[in-house]
Amino acid sequence: MARIAGVDIPDRKRGEISLTYIFGIGRSSAQKILNKAGVSVDKKVSEWNDEESNAIRTIISAEHKVEGALKSEVQLNIKRLMDIGCYRGLRHRKGLPVRGQHTKNNSRTRKGKRKTVANKKKATK
Repeated sequence: MARIAGVDIPDRKRGEISLTYIFGIGRSSAQKILNKAGVSVDKKVSEWNDEESNAIRTIISAEHKVEGALKSEVQLNIKRLMDIGCYRGLRHRKGLPVRGQHTKNNSRTRKGKRKTVANKKKATK
């Protein structure tokens, strides 16, 4: 296993796919990183030499915000929305979908497991 940006990336996969194991790097940015480092996109991680892996490490550390720094920035952005009390911040605070989805039938990922509401009994006189 190669270690880049504090993440163990798999050896047996192509470099393009392996780099996506790092939070903040997707397919397109992985391709750009490999092209800039001069490494073939189809080359497996186990076939990289030290020079190639060091070039990839330096490009990622210099040009991309990944892992902890990116996660903390995202959390700060969400906290800012909640603090100013905008609509998106209120939806985050309530744990409801933020981007306008309907909530009558779906949105179980955000709302969690169903909570059964029992029928109210009529008060007897």
